[in-house]
Amino acid sequence: MSQTVNAYLQITLAMAIVGSSVVAGKLIVSSFPVFLASELRFVVATIILIPILLIRENRFPSIKLKDFIILFIQALAGVFLFNIFMLYGLKFTTAIKAGIITSTLPAFVGVASYLFLKEKLSFRKIVGIILAVLGVLSINIVGGASQNINSLYGNFLIFGAVIGETLFITLGKYVSDRMSPLTISTMMSVFGVIMFFPFAVYEAKHFDFSSVHLFDWMNILYFGIVVTVLAFLLMYEGLSKIQASSAGVFTSVLPVSAVLLSFIVLKEAILLSHILGILLVIISILLISKDTSVNNT
Repeated sequence: MSQTVNAYLQITLAMAIVGSSVVAGKLIVSSFPVFLASELRFVVATIILIPILLIRENRFPSIKLKDFIILFIQALAGVFLFNIFMLYGLKFTTAIKAGIITSTLPAFVGVASYLFLKEKLSFRKIVGIILAVLGVLSINIVGGASQNINSLYGNFLIFGAVIGETLFITLGKYVSDRMSPLTISTMMSVFGVIMFFPFAVYEAKHFDFSSVHLFDWMNILYFGIVVTVLAFLLMYEGLSKIQASSAGVFTSVLPVSAVLLSFIVLKEAILLSHILGILLVIISILLISKDTSVNNT
């Protein structure tokens, strides 16, 4: 039981950190181009993780071709596409709306766990999924009077980030049983460096680095060290001990962290439509969480 509780705490902390990246990302895209910011983030993470991996495991571990392909797909979805969708989405929508949209992550992880990992999808989880979707629709329909085409486009991109994160967690559960959290985290960072590199080089050629302030560089370091290294290690350590659908419940910490920090740091207003969406999502999370706790007893 203590091992399970420890896994829950690890994933909770990881998701709180990822939630903070929504706010940090909003600040970063105001100073850096998207691809360049992402490349710098994963360069920082890779510089940290590779030496730790070599020290801890004495060598770079051998990876089977099948696992290598799965890691690549996982990185493509949860590292490359997630960052593109999230950071570009934050250019057009608010961090609070992004936080609420990411509240659907537990529902999507539940469905993906059922489809790909053959984990049980109960009636409670199905109802929870429906309520989570209704919660997201509320910020696009109920709050429609205040929407514009750019905001809707930004919201759509955030949805793409949710799908990418869903695949990231689901595939992460699969590989977490086959290799160490440190190995997976390192591979994710290496793939991130490779995937963003050509686009980052192009943006770097047209970017004025002298315009970047110390605070902006601190954001990059936060993304690289805390959001990437620490959150990745916590997530994979937790995933190695519990089901993906159970982990999916605790991804609800992500939007809570994002919405609260958006209100506190960015001073973004919380509207009635946001509150309605949050309430529906919280109900869906409670249903899924209760179902998970019943199945685990």
